[in-house]
Amino acid sequence: MKHPILYILFILGLGAIALNCGRSSKNKDDTVIIRIDGSSTVHPIIEAVAEEFTKQYQHIDLSVGVSGTGGGFKKFCREEVAIIGASRPIKPSEEAICKVSNIEFIELPVAFDGIVVVVNKRNDWVNHMTVPELHLLWKPTAHDTIMKWNQVRPNWPDKTMHLFGPGVDSGTFDYFTKVINKQSGASRGDFTPNEDDNILVHAVKNHKYSLAFFGYSYYESNKKHLKVVPIAADNVSTGSPPIVPSLETISDGIYSPLSRPVFIYVNKKQALQSYVSQFVVYLLGPGRKLITEVGMIPLTKNAYRLTLQRFMQKTTGSLFQSSTSTTSVEAILAKPKQ
Repeated sequence: MKHPILYILFILGLGAIALNCGRSSKNKDDTVIIRIDGSSTVHPIIEAVAEEFTKQYQHIDLSVGVSGTGGGFKKFCREEVAIIGASRPIKPSEEAICKVSNIEFIELPVAFDGIVVVVNKRNDWVNHMTVPELHLLWKPTAHDTIMKWNQVRPNWPDKTMHLFGPGVDSGTFDYFTKVINKQSGASRGDFTPNEDDNILVHAVKNHKYSLAFFGYSYYESNKKHLKVVPIAADNVSTGSPPIVPSLETISDGIYSPLSRPVFIYVNKKQALQSYVSQFVVYLLGPGRKLITEVGMIPLTKNAYRLTLQRFMQKTTGSLFQSSTSTTSVEAILAKPKQ
């Protein structure tokens, strides 16, 4: 695309024309609906952007659901929704289902997020944890075996742990198990799952001996009720310092390995509709200011430029499915098309 700025102005111009039509008509049939679903982690971004977007584009109704990344991809590949939020890249198995259904998708990173480990505010024994300790606690063989705090670290209380986390349809669950247990979806099964991170927050607030993991934005908006656990990549005695998750440590990758980009996926056929394009361009443009307001971390300006270019050119397929966590978003987006 030689003139991306002109393209943006064209899209926004279409929106202004449609906006005037929407304001002048009270006929409900004039309203168009964009159906969105997916990740609870990405939901705060979409919800915040949708609220501002519909103030300006009153002829467009955004129906936003939360069924987890996996649940969102199921709906996406059945063509029940035009856009989903995803806290991980699409899986090969999901891509194959979309292909069978003749659904092409545009993969767009929209922000950075970190997965936080949190405990109850009254917890006065946990000052940090290491990745090996998280593996000990969450590996599949910990099921009905690692049940008490002192089994993780001997000087911790001889008390039963109450574990909470995202459900199996969650991209956060997939990513956490992949980096902690080296296999996506590999986890102990005796924890209390929920796709709604707000419920996980509430559970930890009410159990002194609880521990949970979920997206950083939910901690940021509830931190007065929770205690975040700094994470060390390895044993502290070997020189690996515990890192507190923050906007800075997540965006620069220091909070490793629990930092990751999050995405929206857009049905290509739906993206050709002007109102869907208006929403995506708004999210990647004016709506970006809302990302920090909901506790997420924006990409770099150049990364957004490349992401917008990818959308404008309707480039399909996944760049991030096979990428490594150490490769920058900009470098991945800048890869020449194969």
